[in-house]
Amino acid sequence: MKPIKVAIIDLYAGIANQGMRGFQDILKRYKAKHDLNLQYQVFDTRGANELPDTDWDIYICSGGPGDPLSSETEEWDINFMKLMDQLETHNASDAPNKKHVLFVCHSFQMMCRRYKLGLINKRRSPSFGILPVHFTVAGHNEPVLDNLADPFYTVDSRSWQVIHPDEGRFTKLGMQLLCIEKERPHVDLPRAMMAIRFNEYFIGTQFHPEADAEGIKAHLSTDERRSEVINEHGKDKYNDMLESLDDPDKIMHTQNTLIPNFLDQAVLSFV
Repeated sequence: MKPIKVAIIDLYAGIANQGMRGFQDILKRYKAKHDLNLQYQVFDTRGANELPDTDWDIYICSGGPGDPLSSETEEWDINFMKLMDQLETHNASDAPNKKHVLFVCHSFQMMCRRYKLGLINKRRSPSFGILPVHFTVAGHNEPVLDNLADPFYTVDSRSWQVIHPDEGRFTKLGMQLLCIEKERPHVDLPRAMMAIRFNEYFIGTQFHPEADAEGIKAHLSTDERRSEVINEHGKDKYNDMLESLDDPDKIMHTQNTLIPNFLDQAVLSFV
């Protein structure tokens, strides 16, 4: 069987994280479960300006730290967007084996910037926790979200957000807003966009569908991170997060569902 090649675009710039392990663990499990000749490679895009070419079948673009607006003139960002241009051109052509791309958190924000889908700004305070994500009407018809409850739970970790969706742009570009953040009736703030179907082959999430209990526990177990979370959100929130990690209906279910659904859609093109 011809190998299915997955390019993982790492936007963490060398910052310690659990996301890259999460993506790779999901790919390993998916490969074993379906007995596929699936290969993957990590590209240090933000740290070393490494990028895959267009010969890969599936692309997974990670989260990362910092401002998604400030890098627009940096070489790695420019080259990343050139790759997106090339993949869109390929997908619009008669060429077989379309290129499926998943964007997570920072790369999701960058794509919202690319398409001018809403206001990108810094949150009043960072969002960090295992939080509910709510479907829109379009979200209920999205195959990548199949078998997730409404709301479903996932890891949200960000200082930036995309708000005030430009409905005219969504309509003009044929894009769909799939999910929005939790309702906060006591807070007079707009709800951020949490997942978007950019086109038939590009989809993105503001949250982290790759996150698992093992990774979050490791992340929270360091003295520095524990103190940071307690100082920012309180000890009750810290303890609630640890307790939620063992709930099979929360992030464990999301991690075992969303990215495998995305891979199912992509792999159907090759087998």
